[in-house]
Amino acid sequence: MHRSDTARRRLDPRTLLVHCGWMGAPLGSLVLTALATGGRITTGAWLTLAAVAASFALVTAIGLVRWARTDFRVTDERFEVRSGLLTRRLRSVPLHRIRTVEVTATPLHRLLGVTVLRAGTAGSGDGAGALVLDALRTAEAERLRAELLARAGAGAAADDPVLARFSRRWLRYAPLTFWVVGGVFVVAGAVYRTLHGIGIEPWKIGVVRHAWAAFGSGMLWLTVPAALLALVALGSAGALVLYVENWWNYRLEWTDAHTLRVSHGLLTPRSVTIERARLRGVLLREPLLLRAGGGALVRAVAGGLGNREENRRRSALLPPAPRGEAVRVAGGALQSPFPAPELWNSGAPEPGASGASEALARHPRAALRRRRTRGLLCAVLPGTAALAALGAAFTPVLLHCAWIYALLSTAAVRWLARDAYRSLGHALRGRHLVIRAGTFSRDTLVLQRAAIVGWTFTTSPFTRRAGLVTLTAAVAAGEDGYRLPDLAARHAPALASAAAPGILEEFLLQPTGDAGRDGAAAGLRSR
Repeated sequence: MHRSDTARRRLDPRTLLVHCGWMGAPLGSLVLTALATGGRITTGAWLTLAAVAASFALVTAIGLVRWARTDFRVTDERFEVRSGLLTRRLRSVPLHRIRTVEVTATPLHRLLGVTVLRAGTAGSGDGAGALVLDALRTAEAERLRAELLARAGAGAAADDPVLARFSRRWLRYAPLTFWVVGGVFVVAGAVYRTLHGIGIEPWKIGVVRHAWAAFGSGMLWLTVPAALLALVALGSAGALVLYVENWWNYRLEWTDAHTLRVSHGLLTPRSVTIERARLRGVLLREPLLLRAGGGALVRAVAGGLGNREENRRRSALLPPAPRGEAVRVAGGALQSPFPAPELWNSGAPEPGASGASEALARHPRAALRRRRTRGLLCAVLPGTAALAALGAAFTPVLLHCAWIYALLSTAAVRWLARDAYRSLGHALRGRHLVIRAGTFSRDTLVLQRAAIVGWTFTTSPFTRRAGLVTLTAAVAAGEDGYRLPDLAARHAPALASAAAPGILEEFLLQPTGDAGRDGAAAGLRSR
């Protein structure tokens, strides 16, 4: 319900302690330095401690002034935030322009019992238009969020508005991500920079030096697999910890007929609310390892979620989970059936100009040839040539490595190219455009046709010779543009016109006679 009073409210006083949380890093560095040096504090460390104390006093004073001069209120029509000391700033937005309301709490916020509320408005795609209150009591933030979203109207979303809840069985999908390996190197780099910054050389630590010496003196055919196994085990453990931290207490639900909310997080709870009117589609993503394990994840294509980086973080609707669950959740968010991953057209490669079919239409065989050619030129040829050149210059062993690499990489390229081609497809389904593409990450996009505001036709000398074109649908939401690669050039204009009528008509040649009946004469006029 809306508030009828106009009383202004302040942030929680504990926000002063939140703003001092940055001191944890320098104080932690001092503790590590003391431990590394046996308790001896250098002159530089004392100077750092003095700088921290002075900064604490300054930040506390600034935070006190900011807290005293910041207030907000919610009226029947507007949300207002007033701040500033010498230059007073009043930001006021109509309630009907608020699109998303996000509640976030870091571990420090949780310790202090406060949280951050961020209200995204229409036109705040770059994050500049968001109204942020840091920090409010948790109960106050939840009440304010309900207050801001009350304008969405009443009524239950459905018989069961909860689309999904966290399941412990999903934890088996945590290791099937890039972070199994990449995360280990990211953490190792961060630890190295931290130790190097406080004057400790990691390579001079006794444990590290002895471990490296033992690795080098052992049998490589045993130590290398053991090291890789340890790397995978460590990465899997880290991926599992991150999964639990990010997605524990996960819940996706329709809070009412017009509002979709996803909440999750263990140490840092996060809750993102998406207005149904701003939800333009759903993306089901299947990275290669996750797809091999039968899993997928779901993201929303929605406006008002911030800039590109913020949108990627806030648009998640489902963590890595079983593919069947992902399809069900995607359909629940769309409130319409989501195409099954195995749906294909068994007819001709390109079933007509419009592509209107219940099944996904395959793309021309030229798309398969392009993927094979690119793989051979970019992966097989350079590696083979490099090994052959080194073998001719140094040792014949590398010549044998060259032909072995050529055979193995050619087989891998052909398999990946075939998989990428089988992933290509598109269809028009009612008010949605369905696009599927990718092999390292197979993405299935179901996009509202009404959300498409423009088309981009992209070709190169090679694609023009093959009779292919890449369509990019411009959308004022999500990633701003979504590609439909390697479509038959003779059908692309008609497909774009059928998917979003009214955009291309003035650029199309009108078909006449027999040429018009087979759809081959449709094309773009030169302007």
